[in-house]
Amino acid sequence: MTDSNLEFKTDPNKKSRADSKADSKTHSKTDTRIQSSKLPKKEDFSEWYHELLMTAEVVDNRYPVKGMCVWFPFGFAIRKNVYGIIRELLDPDHQETQFPLLIPENEFMKEAQHIKGFEDEVYWVTSGGTSPLDVKLALRPTSETAIYPMFKLWIRSHADLPLRIYQIVNTFRYETKHTRPLIRVREITSFKEAHTAHATWEDAAAQVETAIERYSEFYRRLAVPFLVSRRPAWDKFPGADYTIALDVVMPDGRTLQAGTAHHLGSTFARTYEITYEAENGEQKLISQTCYGISERCIAALVSVHGDERGLVLPWEVAPTQVVIVPILLGDKEKVLEVSRNLLEKLEAACVRARLDTSDERPGAKFYKWEMKGVPIRLEVGPRDIEKGVVTLARRDGVKKAVPLKDLLTAIACEANELQAVLYERAKQFRDGKIKEVTSIDEAIEQTEGGVALVPWCGNEECGHELEDRVAANILGEPQGQSFPEAACAVCGRVSTGRTYMARQY
Repeated sequence: MTDSNLEFKTDPNKKSRADSKADSKTHSKTDTRIQSSKLPKKEDFSEWYHELLMTAEVVDNRYPVKGMCVWFPFGFAIRKNVYGIIRELLDPDHQETQFPLLIPENEFMKEAQHIKGFEDEVYWVTSGGTSPLDVKLALRPTSETAIYPMFKLWIRSHADLPLRIYQIVNTFRYETKHTRPLIRVREITSFKEAHTAHATWEDAAAQVETAIERYSEFYRRLAVPFLVSRRPAWDKFPGADYTIALDVVMPDGRTLQAGTAHHLGSTFARTYEITYEAENGEQKLISQTCYGISERCIAALVSVHGDERGLVLPWEVAPTQVVIVPILLGDKEKVLEVSRNLLEKLEAACVRARLDTSDERPGAKFYKWEMKGVPIRLEVGPRDIEKGVVTLARRDGVKKAVPLKDLLTAIACEANELQAVLYERAKQFRDGKIKEVTSIDEAIEQTEGGVALVPWCGNEECGHELEDRVAANILGEPQGQSFPEAACAVCGRVSTGRTYMARQY
């Protein structure tokens, strides 16, 4: 499915009616809590965010280890749909794999630059049962040092290149800062990391561009706008030649790094002696890239679109895409019969649909499914049936009567329209939070609740001074944009250089 071309088709593996009933039993115990909960104002982003994750049953942060969360089944269903998009975008030319969680200390410590970037975040396993280990084992904070010893064994000649793999795994980092569910955690439960090997530096650079294009498409399908920038030298991935990052502007104006792509050059190839035989028989070092996305993408999805009534989910990733709410007045059996027929048609068209026949009042049902972010609600009442229509309510507040005979077509159109509305609304918010400034004082004011676009000559000393005086982070140089000459906010040197600055999560 794309943003503008939603199609329904028959799915031989569609959910059975028995499965739907089982789902209803699973949710029945929590419905009362959802109905009775009220979210804080979104302006109080931190409180709103934590309450929403719990009330909408995305993740539960009450696990007795700080910085580790449990996915509710509903949240895990969102995660499954979101990562299904990632797989769809990578599978044409990447192979999915999985490497071990434990990395021997001697392999982990080989790349000094890389290790320096992670040395304070590593969890170490030092014993097996009651016996001390001869070699300590690191819980992967990222997998370069686990994967590249195997690349040395796998790559022999130019015919083995390019090599592109990815895995979706958990990683562990001993975060000492304030932890936040899905944003800053000690166990990243859904880390998608891709690793590629190429014959030349230029081929690897082209792969970085491809990675950013794939990530851009991924976030477009989530209707989440972003910023693309080249990180400054002191903030690039440890061991990389350069890093390109995607940042999402959150409701409070801070930015969330939501994806990165790194050109590794031959740094790791040199360390792990990964070479290939060229066509002329010469042994050459490979060039490499790696790029990753974590469950921060779901934090961005929840935060950007959610409101004070709960989640707002794009059609493609919503666990329930359509909910049918029968208005049981008058001829109740007729209303239920029509509602069940609608459910069958929707399921046959591969729509993830639910029929809510619980005893709650319609208003309580509306509230419950709005909290869950269901894109489309269908209200079926006796008057609707008489007129040959149903009432269609979109999660963004649009409501209209739709003829029963045209329902599938109407749902497809409304789902696409909702996608466009969500993206445009989020884009307007993002753009409204970015302001070009000319001085440090203006940058200080702007980064209190937004992103400053600051003139910067590119000099590292000026960059550090900018960060110190503004008390915000340099995200890096905007990619794909050009600017007129302006004086650097620190040294006054004239150039076309700019950098985004913001307070980061």
